Amino acid sequence: MTQGAGQGPEVERTAVLRDFRVPAYVNETGPYGHSTHPGDVVPADEEAYPEGYTPTEQDLPVIHQGDDPQAAVDPAARAVDGPGPLFVVGDVHGYLDELTSALQDKGLIDAAGNWCAGTARLWFLGDFTDRGPDGIGVIDLVMRLSAEAAAAGGYCKALMGNHELLLLGAKRFGDTPVNSGAGTATFQAAWLLNGGQKTDMDRLQDHHLQWMARLDAVEEVDGHLLVHSDTTAYLDYGDSIEAVNDTIRETLTRNDADEVWDLFRKLTKRFSFRDEGGADHVRSLLDTYGGIRIVHGHSPIPYLLGEVGSEDDEDESGPVVEGPHVYADGLAIAMDGGVTMAGKLLVQQLPLDI
Repeated sequence: MTQGAGQGPEVERTAVLRDFRVPAYVNETGPYGHSTHPGDVVPADEEAYPEGYTPTEQDLPVIHQGDDPQAAVDPAARAVDGPGPLFVVGDVHGYLDELTSALQDKGLIDAAGNWCAGTARLWFLGDFTDRGPDGIGVIDLVMRLSAEAAAAGGYCKALMGNHELLLLGAKRFGDTPVNSGAGTATFQAAWLLNGGQKTDMDRLQDHHLQWMARLDAVEEVDGHLLVHSDTTAYLDYGDSIEAVNDTIRETLTRNDADEVWDLFRKLTKRFSFRDEGGADHVRSLLDTYGGIRIVHGHSPIPYLLGEVGSEDDEDESGPVVEGPHVYADGLAIAMDGGVTMAGKLLVQQLPLDI
């Protein structure tokens, strides 16, 4: 799909429908020979988590077999030298091997896959599953690194992407019809048609679901406003970072299929920062939530640049992605290198010079 400059809201609307691709297929059998998975609701039992727990907390010590349980890291000693370097990771989409290699190249994990970056800070921008072979393996790695980094005085945190909402919806609601402006839709059909992997669903456990449902959607770190999607739809959920994150978390807690679908639909929008007026759209977010530059994933860089028509193109040579894409008058940094289209899984230290 070729997008020209100056198309404004029409670009965004068209992109949403392309990513959904649901109505014409909603009653068809998925690529794995069936069209349903049990629409189990996430268990409401929260006793395993302390009051106020979020998956971005730093104080999560990890003790390996043979470690001295008394040899805990002194929190006061962590801040002596100030925070460590800041890194962000674009969309992973189940490509665990590529992620491991990219983290090793940046010196964040060692050859055994363990955190080795001390007080470094690492943010994932969402979309851990779908399209690639091992989404659950990616989530397991991020969860483990969160504990290991915290024990070392740094942190590893994650944002919610639209594919986390998609997987949660497929598990919770299955083939339950939802209200869609494009016609009848279900989370199950949308998940399959947007790269859902049966192996991920089979391995999905309660702790994965609880982790995804608790992810924040927006954060500001060192002047960088971190979001998953290149859309202004976050403004629909609050006028502060705390309000947005609380509203989205409350929406998921209410467990209403139509509400969750609307949230998924809005956070699937894209290209708000790309065309005419894009820099102004970025400024609207920065003015509301803070920061001097926005960093996002979601829209693959080759797709943003018009070098590839869609995420389903099958050019075996793949697009050439050397690094993040800075655009919108230097106010936006795109981090999805297009790993799903043989591009590059990006891990980048911030700040990034223009």
